[in-house]
Amino acid sequence: MLRLAAARSRALLLPRPAAAALPSSSSYSSYARGAPSPSSYAYRAASSAAAAEEAAAAAAGAATGAGAEAAAAAAPPPAARKGWVRGLLKFGVFTTLVGAIGGAGYATHAYSLSEIDKKTLEFRKEMTTPIPVAEDASELEKFRARAYETAMKVPVAAIELYLEIRTRIEDHVVGFTEPASDKLLPDLHPDDQNIFTLVVDLTDTLVCNDWQRERGWKTFKRPGVEAFLQHMANMYEVVVYSDQLQMYVDPVVERLDSTGQIRKLSRPATKYQDGKHYRDLSKLNRNPAQVLYVSAHALESCLQPENCVTVKPWKLETDDTELLDLIPFLEYLAIARPSDIRAVLASYQGHDVAKEFRKRSKELERHKQQKQRTSIWRR
Repeated sequence: MLRLAAARSRALLLPRPAAAALPSSSSYSSYARGAPSPSSYAYRAASSAAAAEEAAAAAAGAATGAGAEAAAAAAPPPAARKGWVRGLLKFGVFTTLVGAIGGAGYATHAYSLSEIDKKTLEFRKEMTTPIPVAEDASELEKFRARAYETAMKVPVAAIELYLEIRTRIEDHVVGFTEPASDKLLPDLHPDDQNIFTLVVDLTDTLVCNDWQRERGWKTFKRPGVEAFLQHMANMYEVVVYSDQLQMYVDPVVERLDSTGQIRKLSRPATKYQDGKHYRDLSKLNRNPAQVLYVSAHALESCLQPENCVTVKPWKLETDDTELLDLIPFLEYLAIARPSDIRAVLASYQGHDVAKEFRKRSKELERHKQQKQRTSIWRR
């Protein structure tokens, strides 16, 4: 009994199968006319072929969808494409700027401003010349010609901007590197045209600057400097030419020159080159054949070595007589007045001028004495 009750309850709980649809009257008629029945072999083959076609179509659709999804996944998103293009443009602009700066730097190092102006003049003229366009040309051709002309104005404008900037910079730099004037000294009086100009350095030549912890910096006068300057001022136009600042040069020279006959030139009158201040004697407004430069550092501080006389630097030696020993040679030049003082100085090249002049003077005196003795013996 219990088994029977359990079986009935399971039968009530299980779903009942749907009733098979009865064939319609048309189906009966088709069967009657000889159409294949659902249970026949032909009907089952046709159903299988239709099912296969539907499965192939579904598989093809699935493959197409998978391919589209894969292509969509492989293609970069629009934001990534925009970032790539933006990065490429930035790289192009950066490369152009670096190339322009590098080219400008090389041109500045290799060529002068006038050379660059000459080399680019023909290019600028050609690029700014209008392109002839026929009257019957199409609008597209006219547009191309105008666009090309506009594009070619860009490098021309860049070259002209470079030339303008470099001109301003060089003009500004010249104010610091070149002497303050092309005529550092005033014109000589007509009666003084035959007077030679004696240019003397200041530091280590006339004075010496010394520093000690107890007293700091102090300037000392070289032995015989005042007598030397006073005597030379009677025979030469004396000029103290120093690379020190004017606020230092003026009071020192005033202490050395009590008569006020000595001219003063300081650092603004020098030429700054390769990190040093050079004396440029060509800017003195004097005949180079009549200019003599005396300095303890003559060859290292003057742009005209053919006009230089080097003396021993003074380092506070109390027995120094360098300036006084040079007086006879300078007196000889002032009296003899050679046509070109540079030829005379060339004969003393490589020698101590004062000692060599004293030696030659003794030889000349000896030669004169021998000549006198010979003339007396002949008498």
